[in-house]
Amino acid sequence: MSDGVDEPQGAPRYTLGQLVAYMAGLGSWGFGGPVALVGFMYRDLVERRQWVSEADYKEGMALAQLMPGPLAAQLAIYLGYVHYRVTGATLAGLAFVLPSFLMVLGLGVAYTAFGGIGWMQSVFYGVGAAVIGIIAMSAYKLTTKNIGRDKLLWAIFLASAAVTAITRSEVVWLFLGAGVLVWLLRAPPRLGGRLNSFAASAPLVGGLVSAVEWPRLVEIGAFFAYAGSFVFGSGLAIVPFLYSGVVQEHHWLTDRQFVDAVAVAMITPGPVVITTGFIGYLVAGFWGAVVAALGTFVPCYLFTILPAPYFKKHGKRPGIVAFVDGVTAAAIGAITGAVIVIGQRSITDWVTAALALATVVVLWRFKKLPEPVVVLAAALVGLVVHPLMAAG
Repeated sequence: MSDGVDEPQGAPRYTLGQLVAYMAGLGSWGFGGPVALVGFMYRDLVERRQWVSEADYKEGMALAQLMPGPLAAQLAIYLGYVHYRVTGATLAGLAFVLPSFLMVLGLGVAYTAFGGIGWMQSVFYGVGAAVIGIIAMSAYKLTTKNIGRDKLLWAIFLASAAVTAITRSEVVWLFLGAGVLVWLLRAPPRLGGRLNSFAASAPLVGGLVSAVEWPRLVEIGAFFAYAGSFVFGSGLAIVPFLYSGVVQEHHWLTDRQFVDAVAVAMITPGPVVITTGFIGYLVAGFWGAVVAALGTFVPCYLFTILPAPYFKKHGKRPGIVAFVDGVTAAAIGAITGAVIVIGQRSITDWVTAALALATVVVLWRFKKLPEPVVVLAAALVGLVVHPLMAAG
């Protein structure tokens, strides 16, 4: 389709207000963590509404995988950038993150007031199992749509899935290597030709909250800015990093409080890393939540909008298309591997295994059934069954 010449973007088929409303809705009901959320965006914006092209989505996925920070939030920011540039990126990102931030802030208030949230474990018992089914279906759809029968991409997909499952983290060098491999095999550069460096478009983000006056908030801001700037793999990889810093190094939370914070992230919609807002609230109240959330998300915003013009200008060239295909295959493989990793944590007995399987069957049979309905049903099952299983 592309001969190396940039093609016109064309007029959008939607208004900025419609996109912002969609992102706010997804941030309000989108359960399942980053894997499910990027799957929802593909289903809704590429397949159903056709607001975003396949190529733009794949470019956004590649950029989000290459840059550190929360995957789903970065993809939302990039999709806002596609037609409405920095204004669209800013409003789409805010609309996506703000609903879940307000929810975890409210849960933080309740947690502090009532001394813990015991019922949360029962809810997570059911929701965590259903989420595995939702993620598995999202991974299946992404695989069949983007990889098809391409043997090279299948090899990359399987290698990435295996590495993710074994190491329990996403390896950015695998994404880069996959992109370079497909680029060299399918659109090799001419010797002596002009090579554009992806590394040149990667900004370095420094301390984002250094102007905060209070020492505790400065400490919180610096830690979460570092987490947002240098941790790859979104919710899957940031949890052990947060544990080492929040519990072991700074001693801000106990083990039980940190487990509850992760549970909050899993039972609330939106990006998993919004748990940083909950942690910030437990450490330093409202402003702690604000600073922790800003420290986590501002770097990912900058890491998306700064290199975005490069991707938009050069994304249609054969070498870049080949690179993006390789990165996309590795990313989908990592998503599939994440299903195994998260499943080992969430499927603990025959009840949770049955819930996960039932979720897959229901979503396969009733393709238009909203996921929040499945999540709500799973939460109710958890509330009823978990106390009985624990007692037994």
